[in-house]
Amino acid sequence: MRYAAVRNLYDPRDGSTLDQAIVIMFQQPHSFTGEDVVEIHCHGSRAVIQGILDALADIARPAERGEFTQRAFEHGKLNLLQIEALADLIISDTSFQKKQALHHLIQDKLSLLYNQWRTDLTKALAHAEAIIDFGDDEDLSSSAAAETNSQKAQQSVWGNVQMNISSLKHAMRKHIQDNQRGEIIREGVKVAIIGPPNAGKSSLLNILAKRDAAIVSPIAGTTRDVVEVIMDLGGVRCIVSDTAGIRDTTEDIIEQEGIRRARVAAMDAHVCVVVVDATDNAGATVGSTLVDNIATSILSDDSIKIRPMTLLVFNKIDLITAKNNNNNSVGLGIDHLVVEGVTSRFGVSCTTGIGVDEFLNALTSVVVKRVSSSTLSEEDGDEAETVITRARHRYHVQEAIEALNRFELQSQQGLIAVDLASEELRLAASELGRVVGAVDVEDVLDVLFADFCIGK
Repeated sequence: MRYAAVRNLYDPRDGSTLDQAIVIMFQQPHSFTGEDVVEIHCHGSRAVIQGILDALADIARPAERGEFTQRAFEHGKLNLLQIEALADLIISDTSFQKKQALHHLIQDKLSLLYNQWRTDLTKALAHAEAIIDFGDDEDLSSSAAAETNSQKAQQSVWGNVQMNISSLKHAMRKHIQDNQRGEIIREGVKVAIIGPPNAGKSSLLNILAKRDAAIVSPIAGTTRDVVEVIMDLGGVRCIVSDTAGIRDTTEDIIEQEGIRRARVAAMDAHVCVVVVDATDNAGATVGSTLVDNIATSILSDDSIKIRPMTLLVFNKIDLITAKNNNNNSVGLGIDHLVVEGVTSRFGVSCTTGIGVDEFLNALTSVVVKRVSSSTLSEEDGDEAETVITRARHRYHVQEAIEALNRFELQSQQGLIAVDLASEELRLAASELGRVVGAVDVEDVLDVLFADFCIGK
């Protein structure tokens, strides 16, 4: 049991009073690091803190970045995945990021999953080692040698191992087919605002950001580069990009590069917001061209697993209303502005604010839907998926799958290739060990702790 005690602190060098503080003693292993730890909760003035640090200088030294967490790892208090989750928690900006990080830090289901897979592989490897060591004995080899059917022969060698490995590989494949939702929560949903010049893309970005993030002018082609703004939409970190206006012809080489970058941003985005000028009688045609060339090509490409949602925004809707009131030269609302294949259409005015709230709500819903199945919601309680949160995890799991693919080929050759098949099992287990920190952990820790604060 631990007690918080109020104590006067004295300088051992001259006996002077340093502060009156709360002192808590944590005896090993019941501390964050697993070591004996004393916490001093002092007053926060610079003079008090510096005085205490000076008095401790002869018996202690300042901690390095992440040193407390590193000691926790060395004493088995945290594993590598929990350390990564702690790092994510420290830098979390949104509620989704916080919930995901806390789930992996406290529940640690991802480590349990990977360690269970490693245990399954170890059992299979033990079977392989038994075949290697005792393969010439009658109980392991004579029946296999007597079989005339090669399939039955190799099954008698491996028993149920092949079936278990096949099931394990299927589980790994399903695990990595998560649409990268966990990584997207960490890094942010990419939202690209694209459209022709002078359609109001920068104005829309400024409204979303609630500040003048991009320069706005009536001159077409004002935006030349990609302007990114980080924002929180529905608890999800989003990277919203304003891009250069896309048009077919321009002699300006700088604008040409801006258009190229705009297309790249659209291709990389998880959500595309296509903005066109609602007052242009050819607006529907322009919008159709943009959607066909950028958004629709992405959505219809079967080779792209992550396809951005497309929201079509007709800006300057207030001018349509004004024209309609004057001479009915333009149809009501945006009903006449139809783009094939796009159902999420919004009429807004970045000048008056008409329709902006409706569009923002729709955009927020799309963003939340993109990541909602990978983290906790208010109704989910403590239930959550074991989603991948870093590219490092995905790489090693994929490498483990490749090793198991090679095992399946080698194991079909029976006793002849037992050594080779068992080596693939060992490689698969090693790859999973790298995820949880059981193998080659030093380089990963060095990168992680470089981003930690001194006190953690």
